[in-house]
Amino acid sequence: MKTPSFKNSIKAGLLSLVLALATVLGFKSSVQAQAVKNVVLVHGAFADGSGYKALFNELTKKGYNVTVVQNPLSSLEDDVKAVTVALDKQDGPAILVGHSWGGAVITEAGNHPKVAALVYIAAFQPDKGESALQWLQTAPPAPENGVLAPDDKGIVYYDKAKFHAGFCADISKEEADFMYASQGAFYAKGFVTPITNPAWRNKPAYGIVATEDKSINPDIERAMYKRSNTIITEIKGSHVVFMSQPKAVAAVIIKAAENAAAKK
Repeated sequence: MKTPSFKNSIKAGLLSLVLALATVLGFKSSVQAQAVKNVVLVHGAFADGSGYKALFNELTKKGYNVTVVQNPLSSLEDDVKAVTVALDKQDGPAILVGHSWGGAVITEAGNHPKVAALVYIAAFQPDKGESALQWLQTAPPAPENGVLAPDDKGIVYYDKAKFHAGFCADISKEEADFMYASQGAFYAKGFVTPITNPAWRNKPAYGIVATEDKSINPDIERAMYKRSNTIITEIKGSHVVFMSQPKAVAAVIIKAAENAAAKK
C-alpha cells in the first residue's frame, strides 16, 4: 500500500506543479494582453502636434503612454525619420496613428518593428508606387476645400478664409484660428512622393472615415480603406474629427491596442 500511496503523492505533486505553472503562464498572458500601451500620434499638413491635446488626454486617462510627433513637413522622407526617432524611444510595441497627410507617413514608417498596428484618421493610405496626391484627385473637392497651389518655394497653404469651414468646421472659431496660426509649412513634394513599402500590407490597420470631411472626400477614405481590408469606423465629424470627437477616436485606437495584444 505504501508504494501506490507514494506514487499517488508524486502524481499529486506533479499535478500541483503543472497547475502552478499554468497559473503563472496565465498571469503572464494576462500581462501580455495589456502590453500594448504606447501610442504614437502623427499629425498631417496644415496642422501641428498641438491639435492632438484632447486625444492625448483621452488616451493618457486610460493609462496609455502617448508620444506626439512634430513632423517637419519638408518631405515624406523627413517626416518618416521624425516618426522613426519617436518609435525608437518606445519601451515596447506601439500603435502608430496618422491623420490626413500623416497617413502616408505612417504607411512608410509603420514598417518599424515596434509598430503593432496602424490607425488612419481621415488619412491617406497609399499603396506601393502611389502618392497622396493621386488619391486626392480621385474625387472632386468640396466647395469649402481651401488647399491652394504651391507658392514659389514649393510650400502648400490652406486658404485662411476657408480654413474653419473647410478644415475644422466642428471646432470653435477660436480653436480654428489657433490651429491655422500654429500649422507647419508643408512642402508640396511630399504630396507627390510615392510610397515604397506600405506597412498596412503586413500589419493590422484601422481606418476612421470622417463623414463630414471637406478636405478629403469621405468617399476617398472609404475607397482606400476598403481596398486594403482596413477595419473601418465611421464617425460624424470634420477633417479634424480627432479634435471634435476625441473619445470616439480614442476608442478605435484602444481597440487596435487590445486586438494587437491579444494576438501575442
